[in-house]
Amino acid sequence: QVQLVESGGGLVQAGGSLRLSCAASGRAFNSYATGWFRQAPGKEREFVAAIDWRAEGTYYADSAKGRFTISRDNDKKTMYLQMRSLKPDDTAIYYCAAIRSWPSLPFGSWGQGTQVTVSS
Repeated sequence: QVQLVESGGGLVQAGGSLRLSCAASGRAFNSYATGWFRQAPGKEREFVAAIDWRAEGTYYADSAKGRFTISRDNDKKTMYLQMRSLKPDDTAIYYCAAIRSWPSLPFGSWGQGTQVTVSS
């Protein structure tokens, strides 16, 4: 089993950048693809990006393509989401999760997430 904790969110102006981190505990981290999801106020949680366990394959939602970059460091058991050219529509709580079925079916419990707020 793997447990994941998100961090790195904050308040940023439109056009700015943030890097989110997802720290894992447990030896199983390197066995799973992992991904980022987000939930905006009043909306359902949606997929953002995923990366396979070798960090060789990635997959992005259309909203993230060209602006967000997902990466992971298996030695540090940490996944990242570099977000650039942020828009107010990116405002949401961001969560990380292990992926059961590539690329966007998560499994396990959701953590607290990290709040990203983009002001216009």
